[in-house]
Amino acid sequence: MKNLNAKFILKVAGTLTAISLVVAALLGLVNMVTEDRIAELNFAATKEALAQVAPEGAEFQPVELTEDMTAAAAAQGGKLTEIYTMSTGGYACKVEASGSQGIIEMIVGVDESGAITGISVVSNAETAGIGSKVMGNEPNKAGVPVLDQFIGLSGAGSLAVGKTITEVSGATVSTRGITMGANAALAAVATIA
Repeated sequence: MKNLNAKFILKVAGTLTAISLVVAALLGLVNMVTEDRIAELNFAATKEALAQVAPEGAEFQPVELTEDMTAAAAAQGGKLTEIYTMSTGGYACKVEASGSQGIIEMIVGVDESGAITGISVVSNAETAGIGSKVMGNEPNKAGVPVLDQFIGLSGAGSLAVGKTITEVSGATVSTRGITMGANAALAAVATIA
């Protein structure tokens, strides 16, 4: 009886291992096929977001990230992934911050005086109908589009929900995520001057 159980266990383990290997190979194949397309879509979304935070006709040149830039952004709770100079003056930062359902990836424009020129969301996983109100720049409790309220604000670390930023009802965590990203971008740009 013990021999039969051992054979059965080995057979089930072997079958599960074979299934796991096939599934892993298929996932790897799907990733290989879709990787370039996903990168293309992200690049297109980034270009669109860049255009939304800069004056019309602005051109963008990538800037090499430094340890100071990334550390300053991290100290504000965000992750700086890319930074560009704007031909019209200032910088556009691609930053990531935590939202209620995952990472919010955004572009934050900062002019030469250190003030935000705009925020545009590249990607997010926020809850439809709640956090998506923030991502879609819908009006906050004060009636102002939530992303537009950041325009003209400056001072890394000075932006805070409930003080300088008014949240969207029911989407406080999403608003905090955008605020973290804005503070991170301001901090990163401050290291350049």
